[in-house]
This record gives sequence, structure tokens and C-alpha cells, in this order.
Amino acid sequence: MELRHLRYFVAVAEERNFTRAAERLHIAQPPLSRQIQQLEEDLGVQLFERQSRPLRLTDTGRFFYTHALRVLAQTAELEAMTRRVGQIERKMQVGFVGSTLYGMLPRIIRRFRSEHSDIELSLHEMSTMDQIKALKEGRIDVGFGRIRHEDPAVRRVVLREERMIVALPVGHPLGEGRQELSLHELVGETLIIFPKAPRPSYADQVLAAFHDRALKPRRIQEVRELQIALGLVAAGEGISVVPSSVHGLKRDDVTYVELDDPNLVSPIIMSMRMLDESADLRAMQEMIYRLYEEAGIAYLPPTQE
Repeated sequence: MELRHLRYFVAVAEERNFTRAAERLHIAQPPLSRQIQQLEEDLGVQLFERQSRPLRLTDTGRFFYTHALRVLAQTAELEAMTRRVGQIERKMQVGFVGSTLYGMLPRIIRRFRSEHSDIELSLHEMSTMDQIKALKEGRIDVGFGRIRHEDPAVRRVVLREERMIVALPVGHPLGEGRQELSLHELVGETLIIFPKAPRPSYADQVLAAFHDRALKPRRIQEVRELQIALGLVAAGEGISVVPSSVHGLKRDDVTYVELDDPNLVSPIIMSMRMLDESADLRAMQEMIYRLYEEAGIAYLPPTQE
């Protein structure tokens, strides 16, 4: 059994169709079918129920699929880390969710490039869940997101807990002379959440905040991204709960009000491969804490989750 057999098997298992799997792998269907048959013969088991349409995995096939994914992920991780340890490439691929751009991330990137000019940084906007997948596949080396997700192949560090605030259109009654608002006061408004997809995302953190307090907004509108949400708020279409770093995005048509509950927070999470202990990543993490101290921003002690 070779790694290519695992890749072929996973493609067929996920596509549930030999033709689509062959297209995904950029090979012809007959050779793919023969490779899967050879794999089953080598293992002495049946992995697919071929009489079903679409294809279904047998119980043995489902077991094999789970562990095949793990082996392929570990292989990609090993390749990526070996390149970094050997310094074949002085490059670092960085994934980030869009909302982190309104916080410290731009300053982090500028400072790291200044202090480590020999390392080429490449930035990739992607959801937290896509970051996890990209880390395991070796496509990025570090990710900055907001969603807590358990994965044995990924090490995550919660850098800080960012307070949530309310974005209101200028002149809205709730924003007149108010220093703080409660979620209870927002339930009569149209709540604009983002991003619409993929999920889970920051939108689910906002919805969970209401749900955990037995509150239900009158109406919910989902939009693709933060800027669209703020544009709709400015147009008077509703209100939005946003990370406090958005406060720095000055708009004449939107006002921001604090929320009265200190537990209403969204984490900033730095994610890395579990076994990646490269000096570059350690240097970045240490530099982030220095920047927080210089800016007087509260952060969590440097312990990994």
C-alpha cells in the first residue's frame, strides 16, 4: 500500500463516484478503479458498497477513511516542517480572517517583516476552518482566527479576548447619550451578522451570545463580510455586534457603543501545526506579546490551549 492509494481512496470516498474522483485527481477512471481494487485486494477487505448509487463506504471503509485522512495530514505536515527546519525556503505562509485586519495584525506583519527581512511573508485570507485544513495540508504555517476548534494536529494559542461592541446608525435612539447597552436592549432590532459563509464563524459567536442569555433577535440578516454589515448599519437597515477593534475604522455614519457584559468577547487565536516548533514561529509569537505590551493592550498569558 502506497500513499497514492490513500489519496485515490479518499477522493473516491469523498466524491462517492469514480468518475468525479478521477476528474478531481486528473487521471482516467479505469486506472483509478483498478487502483482501488488493488488496495482492497492488498488489505483483504471490501471498502465500498459498489451496488449502491452513490457509492457508500462499508463499515471497514469508514474506519479506513478516518485513518487515511490522518496519515495524509501527517505526511503533509511532515513535508512542510522538514522544509522549514532545513530552511530550504525562508518563507512563511500566513492565514487570517478578515476581521483581524482591523486589529493588530497589520502591525504584527509590518514589525515581523522589519525584524526578519530574510523571511518572505505571504498572506492568505481564509476562514478559521479553512486555516485548520490548510495547516494540516502544509499550505500555511500559521493562522489567525476567532473560532475555537479541537484538532489533534493543530496547536492553538489564544492571544487575547476582544470585547464585542454594538454598531448603530448615527442618530439611532439606542446610541443617544448611552455609554453601554445590553443584549436585551437589542432584541427588537434587525441584527446584521457576518460572515454568511462558511460556518462556523464569528456570526455563530454573536448568535450564541444571544442564545446563552435566552434572547432572540426580532430579525436576523446574514451578509458576506464586515464592511457590508457596516454599510447596511449606516443605511439604517439594522444594528450589528462587532469586535471592538472595528472602532478604529472611522465612519461618520456609524456610531459604536460598548456592551455592558465583560464576558461578551471574541478570541484572537494563533494556530500552528502541533509539532512545528520552528524558531520563526516562536519569534512571531514573542513579538506579538511585545507589541501588545507596547500598545497597552491586554492579552492572555503565553500558554497554549
